[in-house]
Amino acid sequence: MTPEDIEAAFTRADGTFVFARWGRPIAPVVFGVDARTLEITKGAIEAFSALSGHPLAETDPELGSNLMLFFLREWSELTEVPGLDHLIPELAELTTRLAEVDANQYRIFRFDEGGAIRACFAFVRMDDEMAKVSAEAIALAQIVQSGLLWSDTMFQKAGPLALVDDVLILRPDVADLLRAAYDPVIPSISRDASIALRLFARIPRAQ
Repeated sequence: MTPEDIEAAFTRADGTFVFARWGRPIAPVVFGVDARTLEITKGAIEAFSALSGHPLAETDPELGSNLMLFFLREWSELTEVPGLDHLIPELAELTTRLAEVDANQYRIFRFDEGGAIRACFAFVRMDDEMAKVSAEAIALAQIVQSGLLWSDTMFQKAGPLALVDDVLILRPDVADLLRAAYDPVIPSISRDASIALRLFARIPRAQ
């Protein structure tokens, strides 16, 4: 990756640059899956933690769970989740909009006073397209995309995963950037695109 690639990874379609990572341990909870998929998702979360070095927790003192992953068949199901409208006041309007555009995934981030990620709500609608994807791929992709405030265009052309010799892996460039982003010397939030140079300096070079 070049510094320009890294800058683009956090530059939104409107030209706004924002780099943000989690500022607190991640306390996850998963809704709408069977026991096997729950274990797969748990494994993906643990893999992200091992890669990034960012800690996990049983509970978040403020929210209980701060990374909530919802798997559903129809967007209207979200309005039936008790208390979710208190966490996401715009829930009714959001579900209508997602249904209108036939979306199959969506993420909402919340930030602390300093701008670091304090919570993420990730939604996956299991439409025909998603049904063709393995549970492992869906879980890992969702966790990776919830781990940083990526640009809204970052994964439009290619997702965060790749197949190598029929084995599903995290793309090496994405893995390198995740590691660099969670280096303790890197701030949790920056709106200055020059941080791309600091991240670039922490990505291993091929010999």
